[in-house]
Amino acid sequence: MRTERLAIPDVILAHPPRFADSRGWFSEAWNAERFAAAGIAGPFVQDNQSFSARRGTVRGLHCQVGANAQGKLVRVLAGRIWDVAVDVRHGSPTFGQHVAAELSAGNGAQLWIPAGFLHGFCTLEPGSEVLYKVTAPYDREAERGVIWNDARLALPWPVAAGEAVLSDKDAALPALGTEPWSRM
Repeated sequence: MRTERLAIPDVILAHPPRFADSRGWFSEAWNAERFAAAGIAGPFVQDNQSFSARRGTVRGLHCQVGANAQGKLVRVLAGRIWDVAVDVRHGSPTFGQHVAAELSAGNGAQLWIPAGFLHGFCTLEPGSEVLYKVTAPYDREAERGVIWNDARLALPWPVAAGEAVLSDKDAALPALGTEPWSRM
């Protein structure tokens, strides 16, 4: 398996090989031994799947803190997304910085986002379906979030603010640094 460490080296872009023949292709989407050798160890306790009907759907920016902080391994089953991770680890030299990658059903790439990062994505095609493995169960008390278009983060989202499709919950998230857990 080919992997790339992004500008924040704890975030890893994985490219599991695909083996093609006349029927299509086959790929090991998860192999504990191979992924651990690449720095993606889990253990994973839950799989989450989302479907977004419209292009420009933004989900995020989310994380969990404390004992249920989640690492995430993200992949796309249908469509295409712009996936982003923002470092919110206190004391990290890259605190407040981001890395991003395009994930698609076509490229088969997966993004490993360790605990301590905000995560979000924007759909680049209608009908995008995303599956991600997490290292801790969902915990409402540990859930945190930051508004997707926070000016301090200056993320280069591939959708204009007036065209983004957001949940009411995501549209009401605070800016980074307005809660004690995320002070810059």
